[in-house]
Amino acid sequence: QVQIVESGGGVVQPGGSLRLSCTASGFTFEKFAVSWYHQAPGKARELVALITQTGGGKNYLDSVKGRFTISRDDAKNTVYLQMDSLKSEDTGLYQCKSSGYWGAGTQVTVSS
Repeated sequence: QVQIVESGGGVVQPGGSLRLSCTASGFTFEKFAVSWYHQAPGKARELVALITQTGGGKNYLDSVKGRFTISRDDAKNTVYLQMDSLKSEDTGLYQCKSSGYWGAGTQVTVSS
């Protein structure tokens, strides 16, 4: 049974940091690229970051470049999204996708 579970969300002040985790099971995780998506309230879901199956390739949405870092630990079947210098516009639901499967997401709220 395939499962993707995100964690690490929460409430943080502007300028703060969070580290999100995406842990997968039920498929050969290391063979697939992994993406993080963000959906702000009332807006369409957008691709924030992607990491290739080898971890050698990483892409970021322009608005998060220099602030977010994606990484993976295949021994733990986990991909991380380190989010620094958070802004109010980073608020929303963050979901992980791999091999066509989605997690339910973790909520991030950036507010003073």
